[in-house]
Amino acid sequence: MKLIRHGESGEEKPGLVDGSGGLRDLSGVLRDLAGPGLSRESLDRLARLDPGSLPLLPAGTRLGPCVGGTRNFVAIGLNFVDHAAETGAAIPAEPILFNKAPSCIVGANDTVILPKGSAKTDWEVELAVVIGARASYVHANEALRYVAGLCICNDLSEREFQMERGGTWTKGKGCPTFGPLGPWLVTLDEIPDLKNLSMSLDLNGQRMQTGSTATMIFDVAQIVAYVSHFMMLEPGDVITTGTPPGVGLGMKPPRFLRSDDEMVLRIAGLGEQRQRVVAFDDWTAKVAAGEPTN
Repeated sequence: MKLIRHGESGEEKPGLVDGSGGLRDLSGVLRDLAGPGLSRESLDRLARLDPGSLPLLPAGTRLGPCVGGTRNFVAIGLNFVDHAAETGAAIPAEPILFNKAPSCIVGANDTVILPKGSAKTDWEVELAVVIGARASYVHANEALRYVAGLCICNDLSEREFQMERGGTWTKGKGCPTFGPLGPWLVTLDEIPDLKNLSMSLDLNGQRMQTGSTATMIFDVAQIVAYVSHFMMLEPGDVITTGTPPGVGLGMKPPRFLRSDDEMVLRIAGLGEQRQRVVAFDDWTAKVAAGEPTN
């Protein structure tokens, strides 16, 4: 299944994508794609529904983040061999963990705001894992049982905050709008090979990132199991698993996002994200004037 959350920010309702690509409302069946709504029992019940029996959503409906109730938003650093090479970093012996603030999560096509004072905001197309059941000290051979599905994440990163301001990477990773998720939450039965998904990111129509999960150092099952040994994962938690080469930081000279840039992210089977970038001051001016911000 391809599951969605639709509606105004903060008021999203659950839905699904039917076989023809139509968006259907699930709010009469399910409270939200969060917590118990992500359990195996809940997903199995949704899979038995006839999508044609569900209300069709109007064209232009906003898609919010494809999961709600996220308490832990964990990220894996330097998890692609070719991305580690472009940054000059050694291959990690164990997964590198850092946190993104759950408050940075937005919809797949929502506007990305450059933080106040930002000069080095970067892009990162990533495969994200959504947890469907409480996971603690699980083994890799059983880890996928705890996964509700996968989605695209743009792990936006302010590199000056991350690397030049001291302390941990978290400073540059959790700014508002730095975690677009979706457009869909795709259940594992629709993804035949987790280790061979093509990934890409275009900036203003120019290809920046081209990669595949084939070059991941630690795969999805290994990552879920590893993280579960350091924290208890709950339904709705998200782990974003690293990015392939082509980030702005790795270019010579480096290239970073500017106001009015547009990013398009794709992962095979998981859909497409499209985000317009706006500077902090321009955003606040629009808000003050009551203008549309998406």
